[in-house]
Amino acid sequence: VLRDDFRQPPGDVVVAAGEPAVLECVPPRGHPEPSISWKKNGARLSDKDERLTIRGGKLMLASTRKSDAGVYVCVATNVVGERDSEPAELVVF
Repeated sequence: VLRDDFRQPPGDVVVAAGEPAVLECVPPRGHPEPSISWKKNGARLSDKDERLTIRGGKLMLASTRKSDAGVYVCVATNVVGERDSEPAELVVF
């Protein structure tokens, strides 16, 4: 089972360059419990990026750069399938 509704979709975030940014996401209920990943501008984010942490649905950027700006989507995945959240925009000024 994987429901459609995200318990908390990410919201738009505005930060100054160099500041940390946090995008929050609470996935829909599912059985088994869905895992979370993130997409930026349609491309899946790699957890190999050392400035980036994904923990418990939160996407944390240690120190934002202009290049981090874009549209982020939280993706919930389990054996049943995949659900994308509403998009959230990260603005870096």
